[in-house]
Amino acid sequence: MGPGDGSPRPEGPDGGPGGPSGPAVRRRRRGPLGTTLLVMLGLVILGGIVADVLTDVWWYDSVGFRGVFVKELTAKLGIFVAAALLTGGAVAASLVAAYRTRPLYIPVTPAQQVLEQYRQAIEPLRRVAVWVIPVVLGLLAGSGSMGAWRTFLLWANREPFGALDPQFGMDVGFFVFTLPWLRFLVSFVTVVLVLAFVAGAFTHYVYGGLQLPGRGPTTRAAYVHLGVLGALIALTRAASYWLDRYTLATQKGSLLTGITYTDDNAVLPTKAILAVAALMCAAFFLAAIWSRSWRLPLTGVALLVVTAVVAGGAYPALIQSLKVNPSQKSLEAPYIERNITATRTAFGLDRVKRIQNPPPDEAEDKDILRAAANDIPGVRVIDPNVVAPTFRQLEGQRDYYAFPDTLDVDRYTIDGQTRDAVVAVREINLDGLPDNQRNWLNDHTVYTHGYGFYAAYGNQRTAEGDPVFFEGGGRTALGEYEPRIYFGELSPTYSVVGAPEGASPREFDFPAGGDGDVAVNNTYTGEGGVEIGSLLRRTAYAIKYREANFLLSDAVNGSSRLLDHRSPTERVERVAPWLRLDGNVYPAVVEGRVQWIVDGFTTSASYPNSRLIELADATSDSVTQRSNVVTVGAGQVNYVRNAVKATVDAYDGSVRLYGWDTKDPMLKAWSKAFPGSVRPLSDISGELMAHIRYPQDLVKVQRELLNEYHVTNPGDFYSNSDKWRVPRDPAQTAQDQPVVFQSIAMPGEDEAAFSITTPFVPASNNEAGREILRGLLAVDADAGSEKGRPAEDYGSLRLLEYGSTTPAGPGQVLNQIQNSPVRSQNSAEQLSLAQYITNNSGGGKTLTFGNLLSFPLEGRMFYVQPIYVQAAAGSGSFPQNKITVAVYGTTVAWGDTLEQAVSGLFGQGDGSEEPTDPGTPSEPGEPSEPTGSAASQLAAALAEISAAYTAGQEALKTGDFTAYDQAQKRLDAAIRRATALAPQLDPGSVTPSPGPSPTGSAAPSPTASPSG
Repeated sequence: MGPGDGSPRPEGPDGGPGGPSGPAVRRRRRGPLGTTLLVMLGLVILGGIVADVLTDVWWYDSVGFRGVFVKELTAKLGIFVAAALLTGGAVAASLVAAYRTRPLYIPVTPAQQVLEQYRQAIEPLRRVAVWVIPVVLGLLAGSGSMGAWRTFLLWANREPFGALDPQFGMDVGFFVFTLPWLRFLVSFVTVVLVLAFVAGAFTHYVYGGLQLPGRGPTTRAAYVHLGVLGALIALTRAASYWLDRYTLATQKGSLLTGITYTDDNAVLPTKAILAVAALMCAAFFLAAIWSRSWRLPLTGVALLVVTAVVAGGAYPALIQSLKVNPSQKSLEAPYIERNITATRTAFGLDRVKRIQNPPPDEAEDKDILRAAANDIPGVRVIDPNVVAPTFRQLEGQRDYYAFPDTLDVDRYTIDGQTRDAVVAVREINLDGLPDNQRNWLNDHTVYTHGYGFYAAYGNQRTAEGDPVFFEGGGRTALGEYEPRIYFGELSPTYSVVGAPEGASPREFDFPAGGDGDVAVNNTYTGEGGVEIGSLLRRTAYAIKYREANFLLSDAVNGSSRLLDHRSPTERVERVAPWLRLDGNVYPAVVEGRVQWIVDGFTTSASYPNSRLIELADATSDSVTQRSNVVTVGAGQVNYVRNAVKATVDAYDGSVRLYGWDTKDPMLKAWSKAFPGSVRPLSDISGELMAHIRYPQDLVKVQRELLNEYHVTNPGDFYSNSDKWRVPRDPAQTAQDQPVVFQSIAMPGEDEAAFSITTPFVPASNNEAGREILRGLLAVDADAGSEKGRPAEDYGSLRLLEYGSTTPAGPGQVLNQIQNSPVRSQNSAEQLSLAQYITNNSGGGKTLTFGNLLSFPLEGRMFYVQPIYVQAAAGSGSFPQNKITVAVYGTTVAWGDTLEQAVSGLFGQGDGSEEPTDPGTPSEPGEPSEPTGSAASQLAAALAEISAAYTAGQEALKTGDFTAYDQAQKRLDAAIRRATALAPQLDPGSVTPSPGPSPTGSAAPSPTASPSG
């Protein structure tokens, strides 16, 4: 009220009207500065939001997934608006209804006199509060509810599983799709009703409509208002109790996940009783409207609480303690069986083929063993978890190039033969630039991409112990393809690429090579990224990245494109936000492009009776702890399917999703929710199919469960007498051993299959437990090469189990190796294996154990352990595969190469058994692992001596001391090989011929005699 409306004006100091005069009032008015600042702040916030939305729309348009963005945004906004309106509307309606039905006359009591003071204090703010409180609560409720958009879309597009829950006889799809959405709705409605009840009760009380017992009458309006709200709250509690019955099927207990005997016989009936009690409580609230008393509702609430405590808590506890625990094994047997069946189905363990290890022959036939060992194709002595520094040192060229901390294993056909390979791409690393070269232009317009795909044979090494490359750095075994890596795991946050036709290339491509030569530059010509030639787009990105150079720099022009969200994982996550992704993303050369291959999983925590596991724990091992490889993520799940195979083009960033597990109901539901986003399996080309493999994280989850769920008998499962565990990594004993890709044949199989393997040892309560081998899991990882059709055996799980004859586990094998007194097969090495390990584990050197490879061989286990040595300090140090150890039973042998180690175990033989994968060195003068008979090996060593000596002399003539040093290393290695091989031959098996020698006189040149 103010002047002119009839209200009295406040008195001035002299008792007259008015107070401060007009000019004084004008001095107290708020100036325009504050309003201007508020308006500017609002515009900045609004501009940021608009810029984020616009750039997101342009990004999704660039990859062809705009429908995903629109559908996700629509679902979120729809839930936000609905939740905000329902919450805000309910609270506002409750406040207004309570205020408008306030009593006109309020009896004067001491309590009301106190409340009158509150009313006077509230009254000036009442109208504002009626708007502000509902709006704030509505915004909070809407924001908190947006996260349920996935739950809503799954429910709206639900599909049947075709399997029934054994307890309720309902399709599993009800638990996975419908139950989570119903629980969200019940919880949300309960919160809304409680807020409305509290708002109404507070208003009624303050304005005299609600009186405490003995302090006056409560109005009928208050009884009606609060009675109806109380009844609705009780109804939601009844619905919650009823849904709790189904939730028991996914509840994790100390024994198992799912319904137990106590749940079935005590908890389920009490939940039904509590639901009925809540319905009665709702009736009591409605009865208060006519009885004009809160006695019945309060009594009903009290009885509901007592019933919940007694029937819901005490009674099941008594049943568990007095009846179940004394006879738990027999009473829980049917429920354990349900849990075993559901878990094995939900995690794909029902596909496990169990193989019993055959008993070994008492008398070993070394000829048979040697032949079987040589038949193992491509034993991988190059460990992708160890040799990343080696790749960086040998092929990095510049500090601004980088390889990932952990490399990948793939397969390529070279000269008509399929070979295991260790692969990686060489990406750009801005941290490698000198500080004086770090600026916006260099970071975002010059150093924009990596260059090169590098691959090395998995089973070959040079004489120095380095990988033998067949691709990258000028080697072209894979044909022509686009080598530029604009989208990768280490790419900068964003880059501005492209230029008008005829403009000088700005983007650094690769070093030119010679001293004084300039770098080779390139201009991006792909279709990836977002066009930013217009002023609107440059302004939007300038706001998004808080960077004025988008508007000021001449590097941004009408032909520019912006590349952002560049890691393969992030790109797939954005176009498929409903997937969980495998932590190991790997590159492959496919159809002329480097493609990143990403495995996507559909997961749920609502599969009835299936074991809930924590993903972060199940997928953690020594590799994830020491590298930048990420895991599949956190959270509990009890259902996993490798539903999608995704690819990301390293040059243009295009993303493709291929439906892989076409029977997965969750994939069907998401495909309905986002139509057109997932391509059919038939679209996968044969060339891409050849590089698809089984996901590492899925194997980790499956092996975690197989620790217990290899047991299928409920009684044995309860006794837990045969529980397994994953052995510790010999190289990092605090972490689990990683899974390993290798070619392996299980007993009874004719051919080795490219597989991903992991061993099991008995579970123990302490670190000193006996570590014998109990099982070996091999999952067929070869998808074949047929277009749109995975190989028949792909994904088959073969579990080799050991009975009474139990081989040594990885820990025992490591102990044998570290304490072995055996001398090397290289006679030039004077130390025993234990001494060699000790000498190279200190004194300026670091010794690293590579992947311990495990192979079943004639009833026993054949282990191969590559060992790496590097200088412990120095920027140029890197690991080299100096020796390889082989273990069979209790016998240990070792040498510079795998063949030497195998010969130490089973003898040299007559030279007729040659490894099936001899390989060829990729660089002149870099010998691969020796193969063939001892005579041919000695001949090759002698030839290498001659070649190395000649190369050294040529280097001396030109003054190239670096080349001379390398030649001397080759010469020394060749002499050591020849010295080691000479005792194995009969005199006269090799006849030397004249040739240059290190002393300048005649030196042996290999000419094998007919008898060799």
